[in-house]
Amino acid sequence: PVRRSPLPPSATCTATVAMSSSQPIQQMTNFIMQEAHEKVNEIRVKTEHDFNLEKQMLEHNGKLRIQEEMKQRRKDFAVRQRVETSSAEGAARLRKMKARNDMLLELQADAKAALVQVGNSPKYSAVLKNLIVQGLLRICEEDVEVRCRSCDVSKVKGVLSEAVAAYRALPAAAGRRVNVTVNEAPGKMLPESSSGGVLLTAVGGRVICDNTLDARLGIAYEQTLPAIRRDLFARA
Repeated sequence: PVRRSPLPPSATCTATVAMSSSQPIQQMTNFIMQEAHEKVNEIRVKTEHDFNLEKQMLEHNGKLRIQEEMKQRRKDFAVRQRVETSSAEGAARLRKMKARNDMLLELQADAKAALVQVGNSPKYSAVLKNLIVQGLLRICEEDVEVRCRSCDVSKVKGVLSEAVAAYRALPAAAGRRVNVTVNEAPGKMLPESSSGGVLLTAVGGRVICDNTLDARLGIAYEQTLPAIRRDLFARA
């Protein structure tokens, strides 16, 4: 059998020293590793915490941004809706106003057409006489010219003396002198498009009393317009 020789005393001492010196190193290594693991865990926990916090902030900011966008979109939609409603109402009002104006213009045209019949009626001479008397009262001048349509010259001349007599018989004209002539100059006649009546001038044409049927119609229209609107559009 093989026999091993015993280690010398020096070798045994060396091994013991080596074992005793390696223990602190191992402990230090273990401590460092423990510290490293703890640091890694701490970094991981902080990283996860920071990540979650950043994620929450991003989600929160994203929700706020979406809420603001939706709020702004609702406002924009409400504004567009109000604008569209206002535009539609405005267009409806314009159409309504145009329809009313067209109706009033048609009414004026019908009234003007009826005036033509007045000029062809047997009572037209009496109408001319009354218009001259009224014009003399308004103009209050001594020398007066009467203008009319060329087709009405003979009728005006026929009633002129009666009109002057009727004017002088009025209390408002008591003591006044008046000289009335008919201006037959072609350029001084009322246009043939006129519905009739007379136009009185004095003081070289600086004083004018428009007593034509068209002028009287305009005055009557303006005076009765509120009642016309009420009767035609009260329910509109």
